Amino acid sequence: MIGRLTGIVLEKNPPQVLIDVQGMGYEVDVPMSTFYNLPGIGEKVTLLTHFVVREEGHFLFGFATQSERFAFRQLVKISGVGARMALAVLSGLSVSDLAQTISRQEIGRLIKVPGIGKKTAERLLLELKGKLSEVTSTVAFAVEDCQQDTLNALLALGYNDREAAAVMKHIPLGTSTSDGIRQALKLLSKV
Repeated sequence: MIGRLTGIVLEKNPPQVLIDVQGMGYEVDVPMSTFYNLPGIGEKVTLLTHFVVREEGHFLFGFATQSERFAFRQLVKISGVGARMALAVLSGLSVSDLAQTISRQEIGRLIKVPGIGKKTAERLLLELKGKLSEVTSTVAFAVEDCQQDTLNALLALGYNDREAAAVMKHIPLGTSTSDGIRQALKLLSKV
């Protein structure tokens, strides 16, 4: 099972990205929320992945955060929701928006996602109830806290908002605060 990839972005063709990992190119389908936050071509990226084996082939799906991957895995467990539909949901709604939609039972927001009809939306509301609220409050905030702590440290060291924000794009999500600061300072010293 492939759980994570770290490599160089070679191509970006929504919703697919080609990542070179030590000479091997991996085609990874990603939700648009991850796609828009990818670094440029030729830059390093880390994606959490979900590997699917079917009769028609092997498929790799990538996510910027653990909460996105968890939500994807919860979606594909639902009868009638495949990987493509799960990507469409995560492309149309962030994980926190999806969790709010589920907790508030807002069928209208789900129906706006391409490929989701009323029956599928009702099934999603029923089967996801209570499954996403914990992950958005624990995993997402833990990752965001490390990123925010790294950003705050750079600002405290005298770097301006623009410099700090630019370098934070190159720090993989899930990096500890101390490693994030170390990597950021190394990148800033090259500028």
